[in-house]
Amino acid sequence: MNVPAIVKSIGFPLLVALLTTVALFLVRGFAFRFVRVWAEKTHSKADQIIGRSLKTPSIYWCLAIGLQVAVSMSELPDRYTLYLAKVIDVIVILSVAIAASNVTGRLLENYIERLNLPIPPTNLLFGIVKGAILLIGLLIALTSIGVSITPLVTTLGIGGLAVALALQDTLANLFSGMHILVEKSIRIGDYVRLEGGEEGYVEDITWRATRIRMLPNNMVIVPNSKLAKSTVTNYSLPEKRMSIMIRVAVSYASDPDRVETLLVDEARKAVGSVAGLLSEPEPVARLIPGFGDGSIEFTLTCQVGEFTDQFPVQHELRKRILRRFKEEGISLPLPPRAVYAQSELRLKGESE
Repeated sequence: MNVPAIVKSIGFPLLVALLTTVALFLVRGFAFRFVRVWAEKTHSKADQIIGRSLKTPSIYWCLAIGLQVAVSMSELPDRYTLYLAKVIDVIVILSVAIAASNVTGRLLENYIERLNLPIPPTNLLFGIVKGAILLIGLLIALTSIGVSITPLVTTLGIGGLAVALALQDTLANLFSGMHILVEKSIRIGDYVRLEGGEEGYVEDITWRATRIRMLPNNMVIVPNSKLAKSTVTNYSLPEKRMSIMIRVAVSYASDPDRVETLLVDEARKAVGSVAGLLSEPEPVARLIPGFGDGSIEFTLTCQVGEFTDQFPVQHELRKRILRRFKEEGISLPLPPRAVYAQSELRLKGESE
């Protein structure tokens, strides 16, 4: 084959394919820019759902179309064009599967957020959905190039036993994570305390472990299998609202009815000005059963919005109660060692 024939059979189709690919990339860029501007004007999530999901797969589509143009215009032997056609099919099928998995994952996330469904949007949930779509795309791609998937599935079934034995811990964590998601005993955003004493907000449930962000902003990584077997206190179930009890000790000279009225009154007045303190159910003050050494004790029970609200609420209520007791002349008990020290000083002064 002489040089002009080679140029005609290969060079010209490649040039046309290159120009076609460049034109498709320009159209792709214009389309994504249009979607982004339209999403900003309409406050839509189309840019996040469609634009980001198709950004990478669309590159392969442009290349596949350009390659298809080159193949259709070339004068290559049929056996070569057949191989190239199969390569193009695989590229298109896998890129479509990637695009479908990305769009499905983002649509699922948006659907859960919009309808406020009781389904935790975790990486494990999205991974299962996207992995299933990608697996279907891979099987279709293998079928398109003439690979029979029946022996492959049989081989995977036999080899899966060996893999399962080798990955016992990994599979245990995976199925434990799925069990946690289905049971919904632990959800994203819940405040939990583990059996070992660690506590914090559940950040994510992945295929291997659950991430818990502690109040000091540290992250605890707990394997799903261990979490499923341990005793966990969930402070967000059955609801985030919870009660707190503040212990208040006063001297025996104090009128208990008056102390009870002052405690409830301060708690009621703090509603609205102290963040996290709820008005319903109403605060209640109760005298603790039994009598202590040198003091009588009350518990002031209030309601807070969630677990972490108790710390600023207790801080503010204690300051208000202490201020009110000073204004009303309610005396607080002194520690026994302080009483003993005063008695010793008084006896020492009398002897001198």
